[in-house]
Amino acid sequence: MWHEEKNRLQASFVFQNFAEAFAFMTEVALHAEKMDHHPEWSNSWNKVDIQLTTHHAGSIVTEKDRKMAAVIDQIALKYKR
Repeated sequence: MWHEEKNRLQASFVFQNFAEAFAFMTEVALHAEKMDHHPEWSNSWNKVDIQLTTHHAGSIVTEKDRKMAAVIDQIALKYKR
C-alpha cells in the first residue's frame, strides 16, 4: 500500500463514494492533529491520495511518518468491505 518515493511515503485509498472518502479524511485529520503531523493529500470523488514527509527534519521520511501511515492504515480498515 505505502511506498517511498522522492523522500515521501505515498499511498492511495479508494472508497465506495465521496461521503466515505470524506469521512475517512475527517477521521485522519483528527488523528493528525493529535499527533501534530499533517499529511499532504488530495481527494477526487472516491479516491484519496496521501503523501507523508517530515518537513522540520529536512523533508525526509522519518519514524513520525511511519507512525502516521500506520494510523491511516488502521482507519482505512474500517471502510474495507
